[in-house]
Formats: sequence, structure tokens, C-alpha cells
Amino acid sequence: MKDNKVGSNNGNRVGNNTNVGNKVNIDNSKNVNINVRNTRNVAYRPPYRPYPRPPVVWGGYGFSCFRPYYYHPYSPFYWGPAWHPWGFFVAVMATTAIIVSVENQQYQYDQGVFYAEADGGYVAVEAPQGATVKTIPSEAEVVEVSPTVNNYYYGGTYYEKENGEYTVVPPPAGATVDKLPEGAEEVKVGDQTYVKYGDTYYLPVQVDGKNAYEIAQVEEQ
Repeated sequence: MKDNKVGSNNGNRVGNNTNVGNKVNIDNSKNVNINVRNTRNVAYRPPYRPYPRPPVVWGGYGFSCFRPYYYHPYSPFYWGPAWHPWGFFVAVMATTAIIVSVENQQYQYDQGVFYAEADGGYVAVEAPQGATVKTIPSEAEVVEVSPTVNNYYYGGTYYEKENGEYTVVPPPAGATVDKLPEGAEEVKVGDQTYVKYGDTYYLPVQVDGKNAYEIAQVEEQ
């Protein structure tokens, strides 16, 4: 477990972009230069109800959650053979892949995973916010954003459904999920251990007696 402090110079500062665009070591030990636009994966929360407790302040940032802290070890979840974590390299895209354009940047999308073109193939990347697709995997879960709004969650990505299509949105703070992908890491925030995936911090909690993770609202203090 890494004891990284928010706001230090170790790359875990809240609000920094994920390190897409740098060289990433992949399973076959080949360095691939991922030349794509970075995206930000910082949680947002629609202001429909206040948090019950003051934020946990650490490293110049306040971490707010609705549920009490309940530590359980982070264990990466595997969504099956079609799902790949960020940085996974493929030489050839499947015939089921489609092209998705976001701000003049083209991505390949296949079964819940976005890919960017790289030297000699394609590499799985963070889902670009604003990307819209017609279908997402049937294993996607519904997550409650507010009493009247739901998102869909699959493989670390959140979608909003409108007019029969699914658009990638930021992680909704206050919502809970029970699965986090490969590539996350445990980080210390004061005396609590969060799980950080991209730029999003998840607090280990329990929901109805089962282990889960709540998306934390993180704001500079």
C-alpha cells in the first residue's frame, strides 16, 4: 500500500490530469507513446443535499462523504475478456469497434472500453468526457446521483442516458459502487485510506452490510 499525501509532488495531486500522453509500460514490455488529449476525471456532485459532517481536511483539500468510513482492502475487479484497463495495448481492433469523436480527437470504442491510436496499434485510455455511444455493456450498473437522476457505471466509467444514448460524464460524488478496476491504488488521507482511480477518490464504506466505495467530493480548502 502506498501512503501518498494529497498535494505532494508525487503525481497524486487532486485535479491533475491522468498520465495519458506519456509512455506506458504494457504487459508485453513494449513502450507505447500514447499521443492523445488528456481528460479530467474529477468527481462532481449535484447540490441537492448537504453533507452530514465537515470534510476531512488533508494536504490543503477537504474530502466530503455521506457515509462513515469502513476500511476494506482494495481488490481490482475483472469485467471479463472484452474489458481492458487503461494502458492495455492491442495490435488490431475488433470488428465490433466504432469510431467516436470528441473535440476533434478520434477514439475507438468497443464493449465499454475506449482506445486511442498508438505506435503499432491501440491502447485503452480513460473514457473521454462528452463521448456518446448508443450501447454500453449489459453488465453496467445503475448508480443513484440524486433522488431523480441515475447514471450507469461500467469498468470505472460513468454514463448519463438521454434519448436512448449514453454520454460519458464525470464520476458523481456521493454515489457508491462495489467494484473498482485494475489500476487504482490505496492512498492515505489523514488516518483514513482511500482508493484513488485516475483523479477520483473513493472512500471505503458499507452499504446494506456489503463492502462498497463512495465517490468523495474533493475541494481545495
